[in-house]
Amino acid sequence: MAEQEQNNRKEKSELHPRNKHRSRYNFKQLIGTSKELKRFVFKNEHNEDSIDFADQNAVKALNRALLKYHYNIAQWDIPKDFLCPPIPGRADYIHYVADLLGSSNKGKNPKGANINVLDIGVGANCIYPIIGHQEYGWNFVGSEIDPLSVESAKRIIEANKPLQGAIEVRQQSSKMGIFRGIVGRTERFDAVVCNPPFHASLKEAEQGTRQKWRNLGGNEKEVKHVLNFGGNKAELWCPGGERAFVEQMIIQSSQIPNQCLWFTSLVSKSANLRSIYSALIKANAFEVRTVQMSQGQKISRFVAWTFQDDEAQAQWAKGWKTESTKPEVKKV
Repeated sequence: MAEQEQNNRKEKSELHPRNKHRSRYNFKQLIGTSKELKRFVFKNEHNEDSIDFADQNAVKALNRALLKYHYNIAQWDIPKDFLCPPIPGRADYIHYVADLLGSSNKGKNPKGANINVLDIGVGANCIYPIIGHQEYGWNFVGSEIDPLSVESAKRIIEANKPLQGAIEVRQQSSKMGIFRGIVGRTERFDAVVCNPPFHASLKEAEQGTRQKWRNLGGNEKEVKHVLNFGGNKAELWCPGGERAFVEQMIIQSSQIPNQCLWFTSLVSKSANLRSIYSALIKANAFEVRTVQMSQGQKISRFVAWTFQDDEAQAQWAKGWKTESTKPEVKKV
């Protein structure tokens, strides 16, 4: 048991130092915050509290409890069969983006409402804006092509007072548009975050779902009712998959080089990096970084690029407030 606990601590320590989810889930505390979680909690083979991560409803209940306990989000829900994300990994991305912005500002991470972030594909869950605003006080614009996701994200914002006035959701009407149709001519963002569609086709997405479902011990007969903890077409696949999406994102970012300091995107498949780097060279990006993240045995990463040289980055950062503290998150 001691060895098991040591391994768990080691896995969690691989998360970002500011990530609130470095410790194992304290289900007693979470249930105290969100009573609905209780019916999903059981003792696993190590006699530890856990949930069935193959159960969409259990994962959704866990997310509600985490958002309520750690981020003061009292009301959170998503439509059936939409992506229900693992919150610790999403938080890691936000914290590393804060470090990225800090690297342009003499190591001081910017906080407050004067920082504006664009989330490409905000999704029905609105997770990145929630964490980014509640941890750092940043303002967000979330773009989304799926109307149901737009409605869901807006409902979450409207239902939670801390988010109102800080997060705006915009409908992307063009299938080929990423920044076009979303970013105004005079609008500027300090960072862009993006979790691009992973798969290249619906068939590939379904195959990935079956494999994930088997890994979680799910019943093969039930796989048709579960799609990667939910996830509709726009969230899970697009023609050409992740590589094509990020390359198109790079092309369109080069058309607005002075309207964002740091463009970033998650890249799930390391095999796609070579092609993405080539696209960044063609786009004449001034600086490119790959930031590796780890959640236990799972390795993920995001690629970041900017068209601003060192002097321009320093000039950009002069308008940031770095000494303000993050907004206090009171327990609900």
